[in-house]
Amino acid sequence: MASQFDSLKDRAHRADQIIREPKSYKICFGCDSIVGIDVNICPNCHAYRFESDVKQIVAQAKLLGSREKQTVLASDLD
Repeated sequence: MASQFDSLKDRAHRADQIIREPKSYKICFGCDSIVGIDVNICPNCHAYRFESDVKQIVAQAKLLGSREKQTVLASDLD
């Protein structure tokens, strides 16, 4: 249970960083992940379309920072 708490705590910390500087991030339209503004292809789903509206980024960061990871990465399938 400690690792689950640590993971959620880490996600909340990352979300806080995003909320403080939302212009440095964008949301992937393919998988709803938040990525850095300089990313051209999502590292999770390889999509190339993104949402860069600051209000949407803050809302998504709050959502993702309050729950456990749900995205399946390619490395999870190895």
